[in-house]
Order: sequence, then C-alpha cells, then structure tokens
Amino acid sequence: MMVANLLLLGSEAGYMNAYFRDYYMSKFFRKSYESLKPDMLLVLGDVSAKGHELTKSKWSSVLHQFQRMLGPFLGLPFHVILGDRDAGECGGLNAKSVNWIASSFPGLDSAGCGAFEISNISFVSLNAVALLCGNNDLRFSVEKVIERENVDLQMDTEDTIEAINDSSKFKEASHNFGWRRNAMVSGSGPVLLLHFPLHQTGNSNCRGGSALIGTSNNAIGSSKTIVSGGLSRTGPYELLHTIPPNATEYIFQALRPRIVFSAHTHEFCVHTHSDGTREVTVPAMTWDARDDPGFVVATFRRNRRVVTVSYCSLARESHLLIAYISVLILLMSIILVANTSCRTCLRRR
Repeated sequence: MMVANLLLLGSEAGYMNAYFRDYYMSKFFRKSYESLKPDMLLVLGDVSAKGHELTKSKWSSVLHQFQRMLGPFLGLPFHVILGDRDAGECGGLNAKSVNWIASSFPGLDSAGCGAFEISNISFVSLNAVALLCGNNDLRFSVEKVIERENVDLQMDTEDTIEAINDSSKFKEASHNFGWRRNAMVSGSGPVLLLHFPLHQTGNSNCRGGSALIGTSNNAIGSSKTIVSGGLSRTGPYELLHTIPPNATEYIFQALRPRIVFSAHTHEFCVHTHSDGTREVTVPAMTWDARDDPGFVVATFRRNRRVVTVSYCSLARESHLLIAYISVLILLMSIILVANTSCRTCLRRR
C-alpha cells in the first residue's frame, strides 16, 4: 500500500485537524489494514507540512502524530522517503539536517536513500530533493548510492550470464557480453521510489481507476480528472516540478527500474517513458491538499514485468462535513421535538 503527502502539522495542528481529520485518517488506516492485509506500507514523502522549518521538539510531535495515525501499520515493514516539505529547498538543504530527519525513519541512510527487499522484490528509494540541487554535496552522496546500486545490479547480471554460459545450451554465447552499462535491459532493475516525478516526455494518464502495468498493457479504468488545490500550492517547489532530464536519464541508465513510483503532484497518474518504463504518481493522502485524498495498492505478479496498480480515493471532506452537519441538525431537531412534547405533557397534567 502506498500513500504520499500526509502533510502532518504535529503540535501546530488546529482543532479541525486534531479532532476530525486525524481521527478519520487513523480510522481509515485501521480499516485499510484489516481489509487489504498489505505486506508493506510505503510513504512517498512529505510526511510533514513544513518539517524543514521545525525545531526538534516540534518534529517529534509530527512523528508522534504519524505513529498514532498509522496504528496497526507500525507492526508491518514500512518505508518512508523524504519530500521537499520534509527536507526543504536547495538553499537550505544540507547533509546534517537531512541525516537528522532521515534517522527518524527506518531504512534510510545519511543521504536519505534506502534499499531493501521484500518477497523477492527489490526496492531502491532516492532522496529526489537532492537531485534538484546543482553542485550540492548531498546530491553527490545520492549519486554515489545510484552508482553503488548499479554495480550491485551489474554483478547480479554477470552472475546470471555466467550461470547461463555454464550450461551446454548457451556455451556459444560466452564471449558476447557487450558494454557493462548495457548489460541490463530496461525493466530488469529494482522498483524505484521517489518523491519528485522523473522528467516526462510521452503519454500520461491522470485519472482514477486501476491499471495493469506490464509490457504492453496501459489500461486505465473509469476516468476522473483530478485537480489540486488548497495548501498544496504553498510548498517549497511547484507541483509541476520534476527531476531534471539529465538526472532522469542517468537514473534510467544506471538502474533500469522495473517500475517507478513517485508523488509530489497530489494526483494519480500513469506515465509511460520513452523506453517503456511505467511511472505511477501516488496522490496526496490529506484533505489539506485535495477534497478527495487517495492512495495506491500495488500487487507484484510472478511475471517480472507485470504489476497491478489500483487507485482508491476516500470520501470527499465536503461530503463528510455535510453528512455530519445533517446528522447534528437531525439530532437537535429530535431533541427539540422531544422537549416540546414533554412540556406539552406537563401542561396537560
């Protein structure tokens, strides 16, 4: 299960957040855990609304709010990556602050990156914020992570080729390896997790529904245009901001990702890159960003190239408020009628 852009405020949350939105989201996570029974939870950045501005004590209150909201998911493996609201803008981005924030979440290194495996599926998460930041030292640290993962993947590929060459069926191909950087084919690498989307050319489908992500299937279910608004427009970076083209190409060449999951835009999109790699953008999971927050469920099939992605949205906050107000008015009307009836009975006596 994948969520993004929770935009938590911690101790700075007002009455509406503390007694309505947080309660409803906690209930949602508990119900989702019970019905979906996921193997893992992924949070694709922006846990906090303004974590880059917070003191340590206020950041601790955000973490406590985050843990209360997740509830039973804390018993599962979960992985959190850093967003621009968590880490801040390039001007204030430094290794010390990122290391401090990254240490709050499991599986992140000092640069805010991570690599893990679950159910034989490999995942790599990158601090996408640093990739926007020119000659920043932190960006170089992220590039080192990419290079390290590339070396590991190349070694796995060479081991596989050697195993094939050991069989008599493929002995004739033992001399034909090609360049190291071309040893891996598109889609043969790990699942890539980012906060910012990669630079995009080609076709995008930004609507609700489900998608079977494979070698040739790009089916999207019932269409629904999604519009961002509210607090979402006040972040450090614009919602249309993406990782630069050169960094995007570098990532594709080094990692050959099986599929990419990103966030930041607050809407659900499925994009096909020029090499056929699919990128799924996870919508915002807060009413502070949109009236109908949503999440994504990804199922990895035995066919290595196929991933089933389902998009789900919660009830609109405006509809919930109308429902609560209607119930309150109904209860007040019943109480008023009951009091009037009681007074009438007393007069008759």
